[in-house]
Amino acid sequence: MAVVRPFRALRPNGRLAERIAALPYDVMNSVEAKDMVEGNELSFLRIDRAEINFPEILDPHDPRVYAKAREILDRMIAQQELIQDPQPYFYIYRQIMDGRAQTGLVACTAIDDYNNDVIKKHEYTRPDKEQDRIDHIKALQAQTGPIFQTYRDNEEITKLITDWTESHRPLYEFHAYNVDQICWVVDCPDTMEKLASLFQGLDLYIADGHHRSAAAVRVGMEMRKQNPDPQAEFNYFLSVLFPASDLKIWAYNRLVRDLAGASTEEFFQSIQARFLLETAPVSPYAPEEKGTFGMYLGGQWYKLTPRPGVVPGEDLVKSLDVSVLQDQLLQPILKIEDPRTDERIEFVGGIRGLKELERRVERDMTVALSLYPTSIQEIMAVADNGQVMPPKSTWFEPKLLSGLFIHKLT
Repeated sequence: MAVVRPFRALRPNGRLAERIAALPYDVMNSVEAKDMVEGNELSFLRIDRAEINFPEILDPHDPRVYAKAREILDRMIAQQELIQDPQPYFYIYRQIMDGRAQTGLVACTAIDDYNNDVIKKHEYTRPDKEQDRIDHIKALQAQTGPIFQTYRDNEEITKLITDWTESHRPLYEFHAYNVDQICWVVDCPDTMEKLASLFQGLDLYIADGHHRSAAAVRVGMEMRKQNPDPQAEFNYFLSVLFPASDLKIWAYNRLVRDLAGASTEEFFQSIQARFLLETAPVSPYAPEEKGTFGMYLGGQWYKLTPRPGVVPGEDLVKSLDVSVLQDQLLQPILKIEDPRTDERIEFVGGIRGLKELERRVERDMTVALSLYPTSIQEIMAVADNGQVMPPKSTWFEPKLLSGLFIHKLT
C-alpha cells in the first residue's frame, strides 16, 4: 500500500518561477551548466550544480560546493525568492511538449515503501553518484530534485486531477526548455484525503531518478537513528507521480568509436551470422517495431533483424532490445564488455535525433545503432519481477524541472 502524502513545499515566489526553475543537474556537465546560468543569478542550477559559482569550476564533490549550495538556498529564502507554504498540500505539475501532455501529482512518498518494494526499481545505482546527492541533501537539509515515478492508470485519480485543473487557476504557468510548464496547488483537505486514499491501493515505479531516491532513503534512514518520529519529514522524499499512459519513452541509441580491430568486411560477416542485414528502407532509419535495429556505417543506414533463435524469448530481461543488442552485437562483435565503463561507447537520447548519430559518426565515431524505445510495460514487468534493466535502457522526456518544489527535511 503506497503512502503518498502532502507536504509544505518551498517554492518560487510568484513570477520568479520561470527564472528559478532549471533542468535537472545530471543532464549537463559543469561547463554547460555555467553557460546556462549566465545572466541569471536565480537559476536553481546555482544550487544543484554549485561548483559553477566559483571563478574556476571546482570539483563537484568538493565540500565547498555543498556549502555554497546551502548558502545560496538560505539567501534565496531570506530574500523571499523562495517561500514555504504554511500547510502541507499536494501540487499538480503538467508539462506539454509537442502537443502531448503529462500530468503528475507532486507529493512525498515513503522511504519505507522504497525499502519494502512498494516503490519498485529497475536500475542499479552507483555509490559515487549516490554519495554526491547524499552530501547535497545533508548540506541543504532538503531534497531539491523530484523523483519521476509512475503508476498504472487509475480512472478516479485521473478524474480528480483533471477536475481540479479545470476548475482552479494555475500557481505557475510559463514556457521553458521548449515545454509548457503548468502547476497547481491542491489545498482542499477532502481532495487531498481522497487522493492519498486512492494511491494506497497502487504500486509505484521509479521511472527516472534512481540515484536521487536512493540518496534520499539513505539520508532518511540515518536521520531516523537520531529521531524515531515516524511523521518526521526525512521519512519521505519528493516525488512526482504520473499515470503510465501519459509518459513517452524515447530510444537510447548507441555510438561506438571503432570496430574492435575488424575490417568493415569482417564486421559485416560477423553481423550477418546473427542478424539479417539489409539496406534500410529510409534514411535516416529508426526501427519501426520492437526486435529490429538501425545501423549507420560508412554513410549508409541498414536495418538489422535478429535471426531465428537469437533472441531468448523466455527471459524477460534478455529479450529486451537493449539486451539483444548488447548480447548479440556490442559484446561479441564490438567487444564492449561493460557498457557502464567502456570508453569506446557513448549513448545518445533519442530526442536528439538520428541526425545527431550521423553527425557523430562523421566526426569522431565509427558506427551508430538506433533502437526501438523500451515500453513502460516492459519497465513495469521487469520491476515487478524484481529484476533490473540493462544500463541506458530508457530516456524520458520532457525532464522534470528542479526548483519548482523543494522538500525541506527539518
